[in-house]
Amino acid sequence: MLNSLSSAAQVVRNLVLVTLLVLLAGCAKKADPHRIVIWHQMRVDDRLVLEDQIREFMAQHPGILVEQIYKETEELRSGFIVAAIAGQGPDLVYGPADQVGPFEVMGIIRPLEDLFTQAYIDSFIPEATCLYKSHLYQLADKLGNHLVLIYNKDLLPTPPETDVELLRVGKELTRDTNGDGKTDRYALTWNYTEPFFFIPFLTGFGGWVMTDDGTPTLDTPAMVEALKFIRDLRDRYHIIPGEADYNVADALFKDRMAAMIINGDWSWAGYKKAGINFGVAPLPRITSTGIWPAPMVAPRGYSININVAGEKLPLIVELLKFLMRPDIQLRTAKALWSMPTRREAAESEFVRSDPVLRNSALQISRGRLMPMVPELRAVWDAMRPSYQAVLGGATTPERAAKAMQELAIRKIREMNE
Repeated sequence: MLNSLSSAAQVVRNLVLVTLLVLLAGCAKKADPHRIVIWHQMRVDDRLVLEDQIREFMAQHPGILVEQIYKETEELRSGFIVAAIAGQGPDLVYGPADQVGPFEVMGIIRPLEDLFTQAYIDSFIPEATCLYKSHLYQLADKLGNHLVLIYNKDLLPTPPETDVELLRVGKELTRDTNGDGKTDRYALTWNYTEPFFFIPFLTGFGGWVMTDDGTPTLDTPAMVEALKFIRDLRDRYHIIPGEADYNVADALFKDRMAAMIINGDWSWAGYKKAGINFGVAPLPRITSTGIWPAPMVAPRGYSININVAGEKLPLIVELLKFLMRPDIQLRTAKALWSMPTRREAAESEFVRSDPVLRNSALQISRGRLMPMVPELRAVWDAMRPSYQAVLGGATTPERAAKAMQELAIRKIREMNE
């Protein structure tokens, strides 16, 4: 899912902590070569699956202790940077591919191509082995982190295929069910105030966030039209709630007070547990452009701390190979509907026949890989205030697009100074 961005103040605080940790690093105890620590930001369902896998690995490797530690996204990123620069930190750090760029710039993760044979690397689907500056810095066990349309089959048997159909069914599904004069069931909900969740509509109108070299592309007609579209869904067509952050949107769908939600592959297991009879479909095509929305797609996987060395390194390679086994990935896919990365698992009969995974794969094929460059974090920071100002009525889409571009350029320049 979206990873929120660090503020300048947080960076300054981190640098202070780095200095303190570096001074203390020489006094630290020697790392236990038989203890492996993983930091991740997995949601509860993913954590439980990982815990089962770790127990199985430890049962096969007596004397080896593997610990998994959950951290919020920004706590993980900033904490790992601080610890790794000081020569410490977890052995493995897990997350989406966009964290590779910032970690590589800091020199705190290890290239992996010298730890695995080319034949082994080739056993993964191409989208899961994204190179950054000609090196492989992450071994991914899942492909996705992408947004799709999730619909309650009991309220909407067939999902809309276009924005025109979305508006039509939206009017039918949005209702005052108890007669109090207030809408209490919406056609659609999602965390629409967050830029990551806006990207599919930006791409549906023909836009994107940056060029291949990291130059922002935010001040465009596509941005303006996409901003108007989201605003109109709320203020003109009234088929989405007046306000909805992630938790509100998630609760509305689980409580059956929204027929559809735009959410990521990480959410599906939770909807199953909530007893929702749900389906997954690609996001509706934008009729005026003829373009299918392209959510950002990212591999999720493990990077190795640059400080790992000696006898522990082969042990970590062995753990990664265990976690990446096709049979392990298939078990995870069946539990979480995650898209496997090993070819044998990704091309299995289960993945091809399961309706959720089949439609997930279709949405992935229409998506765009999330840029791994550090500049993406500046783009997120630049988009958020102006995007939310449009929704709050404080600015126009045209002014917002221009302000986003100017702020992104300035933030990137400041990053590189």
